[in-house]
Amino acid sequence: MNETVSYIRKSLDALYPPEEIHSLTQWILEKVCNLPRSRQILHKDKKLSRMEKQTVQTIVRRLQHSEPVQYIFGETEFYGIPFKVSPAVLIPRPETEELAHRIIKDFKAVNNSPVILDVGTGSGCIAVTLAVHLSESAVYALDISEEALQIARQNALRNAVTIQCIQADVLAGNFLHDPSLPLFDVIAGNPPYVTMSEKAALKPNVLEYEPHQALFAPDADPILFYRRIAESGREKLTANGLLYVEINPLFGKTIARMLHRKGYRNIEIIHDLSGKERFIKAAK
Repeated sequence: MNETVSYIRKSLDALYPPEEIHSLTQWILEKVCNLPRSRQILHKDKKLSRMEKQTVQTIVRRLQHSEPVQYIFGETEFYGIPFKVSPAVLIPRPETEELAHRIIKDFKAVNNSPVILDVGTGSGCIAVTLAVHLSESAVYALDISEEALQIARQNALRNAVTIQCIQADVLAGNFLHDPSLPLFDVIAGNPPYVTMSEKAALKPNVLEYEPHQALFAPDADPILFYRRIAESGREKLTANGLLYVEINPLFGKTIARMLHRKGYRNIEIIHDLSGKERFIKAAK
């Protein structure tokens, strides 16, 4: 196995930082050799079969082309929970874990049965995590992509929770027009917020592999999705309902002003762990 470890590290040395190579190496050995990370040091003299070596080489070639390892293995972890992912959905980010944590923290001791809508659910990472940790909640997950909703449904099943999926386009009229939908105590979301002018700064693993529909907002109206969510929130939030959204740090104050004009109150711009303006919480 030492030979394989050396091969992986040399092959990826010019493309990834050392700490990421270390993590990728552990992940590859875990998946290919069925060796949990905690046991790998005990099996450092293990000899890989020819099939295992070929599989490692295939994975390394894909990594050399910047393909995200989460897509290669078809899974990731979010808030300590396993999630299936595919190129149809964004790979869940640590920052979004902070958003889920804030909602859980706000409701855990106060109301363990909120009615929640996750807009732009993708893999369902927010919706499923909230359903797991707010076990009495009713969670709805909305996305324009039926393929994404299929992934979200599988993740709900995998984690033994129930979510109600809604296929709808946030930009198409009142996307919550269905009269059978309840009022929501929480509307949460991580809508597209990268502007096209920021596109050149994205790393190849994001730009070349993750779904652009879930990434980009128009330069001419970068808060378009937030405005549509806010407008529907005025109709579909309960009297004291809360809006939680992940934002582009460049537009935090712009979004806050828009929410104020639309009648929201107690508007709070929240910084992420790196100190960037990353979330907004507002009350109807």
